[in-house]
Amino acid sequence: MIDLRDVTLTFPDGDQRITAVDHVNLRGLDGQVTGITGPSGSGKSSLLAVAATLIRPDSGHVLIGEGADVIDAAALSSTNAAALRRERIGIVFQQSNLLPALTAREQLLVMAHLGGRQSRAERTTIESRVDDLLDAVGLSTQAHKRPHQLSGGQRQRVAIARGLVHSPDVLVVDEPTSALDQERGAEIMRLIARLTHERNTATLLVTHDLVHRDTLDDLVTIVDGRVVASIG
Repeated sequence: MIDLRDVTLTFPDGDQRITAVDHVNLRGLDGQVTGITGPSGSGKSSLLAVAATLIRPDSGHVLIGEGADVIDAAALSSTNAAALRRERIGIVFQQSNLLPALTAREQLLVMAHLGGRQSRAERTTIESRVDDLLDAVGLSTQAHKRPHQLSGGQRQRVAIARGLVHSPDVLVVDEPTSALDQERGAEIMRLIARLTHERNTATLLVTHDLVHRDTLDDLVTIVDGRVVASIG
């Protein structure tokens, strides 16, 4: 679970500061996709960056996990926040940001090995997990293709699999359909929903396209940095 409590984030603007996220409370539950929508400049991406621990808020709490396992990411140092991201948070950016020289399988393996050296048994386990993820996103037969050999939808599937490679508690996804046509966008949204439910991940997903509303378990609307509506 991820629980954002009274989160505020500001940015400098000349002699003043702009409030991008204004005392927001938002909870993402295990096994559910929580959509975040709102007009351009409303603070959606800033809120997602806070949830992903890419930016520390000015105030408030970003609680990851439950009970004795809960961590307040907003209180962590930059080094510890980076470690938390590697272990418990998956990120899918608006652009797939795949490395051109690597195959689909290698994209996942590189991410899986970021934690440091592994034993031979651990490497075998990681490789098995990578192959299972590529199969789960429908790319087992495309595993050895490089990004330029894949369609836009296939590249996004690789990015989703990469975000799940550490079996994260939380998955944050930024506009996954923005570069896709409606049919491929619908496929990606259904894929994210299915993997969220199957893997019991708490997913926060920014979207401007409410044609895919039926794939979301909850929908939060943000205007001027504040939550103005929440529809379960």
